[in-house]
Amino acid sequence: MIQMKQLPARLTKSLSVSCLPSTTTILQEIAYTQHKGIAKVVLKKGKTQLFKDGNPMVYSGAVDRIIGRPPPRTGDVVLVADGTEKPIGWGLYNSVSMFCVRLMQLEDEATREPSCALNIEKLIETRIDGAVKLRRRLGLPSAHTNAYRLINSEGDRLSGLIVDVFGDVAVIASSAAWVEKYKAEIEACISTVNDINHINWRPSVDILKEEGVDVSDLKEMHTPACPERTKIMENGISYAISLKGQKTGFYADQRENRQFISRIADGQKVLDLCCYSGGFALNAARGGALNVTGVDTSLPALELAKENIALNNMDPGKISFLREDATEFMKNAISRNESWDIVIIDPPKLAPTKKVLHSASGMYRNLNSLAMQLTKRGGLLMTCSCSGAVTQSGILLRILQGAASTAGRKITVLRQAGAACDHPIDPSYPEGAYLSNILLRVL
Repeated sequence: MIQMKQLPARLTKSLSVSCLPSTTTILQEIAYTQHKGIAKVVLKKGKTQLFKDGNPMVYSGAVDRIIGRPPPRTGDVVLVADGTEKPIGWGLYNSVSMFCVRLMQLEDEATREPSCALNIEKLIETRIDGAVKLRRRLGLPSAHTNAYRLINSEGDRLSGLIVDVFGDVAVIASSAAWVEKYKAEIEACISTVNDINHINWRPSVDILKEEGVDVSDLKEMHTPACPERTKIMENGISYAISLKGQKTGFYADQRENRQFISRIADGQKVLDLCCYSGGFALNAARGGALNVTGVDTSLPALELAKENIALNNMDPGKISFLREDATEFMKNAISRNESWDIVIIDPPKLAPTKKVLHSASGMYRNLNSLAMQLTKRGGLLMTCSCSGAVTQSGILLRILQGAASTAGRKITVLRQAGAACDHPIDPSYPEGAYLSNILLRVL
C-alpha cells in the first residue's frame, strides 16, 4: 500500500482525492486515472498466494468472477485481484485458454516501475532490454558463439514468447495470443538489438489454436531478404542451419552439454544417436575422438551434418552420418557385438503431455536399455530428454535404473544438467523446465 503523494506527478495531477481512498495501490490509481474501463479478474479465496509468489499463469479454475462491462477480450490488459477486490497485479486476458490471465507485473513491481504498470508496450520494451543485458553478462554473443536464446518465455517474464538469435537472424516463436496481438511491438524492439538484421516469425500453430487464435491465416513471416539458411558459430564450431528446420532451426539449449562432450572425447570411439545436424558428433570430433558415428532418420538434418564436416575442415574418414532409425540401428549393432566408449542419445520429445507419460516412460526405458548395451563396460552414456513432463516429474533416473536392469548393467550418475544458462527458469513456474541431460557410467 502506498500513499497517493508517492505517485509520480503525471498520475496525481488528474486524480480526485474525493473519488478514492487516501491509501490505495498504485495499480488502482493508474487504472482510475488512465484506464477507467479496465476489467478486474477476482481470484477465489485461497488461490491468491500462488500468484503473489510469482506463478504467471492464472488458470480459469482459480477465478471467482470478472468485473467489467463490456467483458474483456483476448489480449486485453486486466487487473488481477484477491477476494477483497484489491489488485495483486495485472496481466493479459484470454477468453478461451485454460490460462485466463498471464500475469505480467505484480503490485510491488508496479510500485518500483510505474512506467510499465498497465502499459504492455513499455513492459515489452523493458523486459526485452533486460533480457539483452542479461545475455551480455553471460558473454553472449561472443567471438566464439553467436547462437543463443535471447528470450525464454516465463524465464524472462514474457510468457509465450521465445526468441533465438542465430548470427544476424532472430527467430521468434510465438505460443500465446497476446504475442500475436503485439507482434509489431515485439518485432520493433527485437530489431533494435545490435547485430540483428533479419527477423523470422514462427508461430506455434497447435498451441495457438488452444489459445483461441484463428490460425487459418497464420504463417511464417520474415523480414525482406531474410535467408532460409544461415551459418552460425557455437564454441568455435561452425554450423550451417536451416531456418525451416526443427523448432527454431538449432538447439541452442544443449550448447554447454555439447561442449562437455568435446572435453571428454579425446581418443574415444563415439556414437551420437538422434544426432540431428551433428552437434554432439562435431564436438566429439573436435575434442579428438578416434572416430564418430552419427545416426538420424531426417535426410535434411543429415545433409546439414555432412555439410558441417566440410565447414569445419574435419576429416570425413573419422566422422560419418547414417540415415537410420535409432532403435533399428542399435538392435543391429548389438547383434554384431559392436560397442562404443561414449554413446549419446537425444531423442525427440516422446512425452508432449502428462497424459502420455506412462507410455513414453516405456519408450525411454527401451531406448536407454539398448544404448547401455552398446556402451562398453566402464564407458559413458549421455542420455537426454526434452519432454517437460519427464523432467518435471523427476522420474528419469528411475527410468534409467529400469533400463539398466533390463540391459543387465550397473550405472552410476556422473553429471546432471539441463538447458544452457541463456535459458533461465522461473522457480515459481517449474513447468518451464524441460531438458534433462544425464551422464552415466555404464558397468
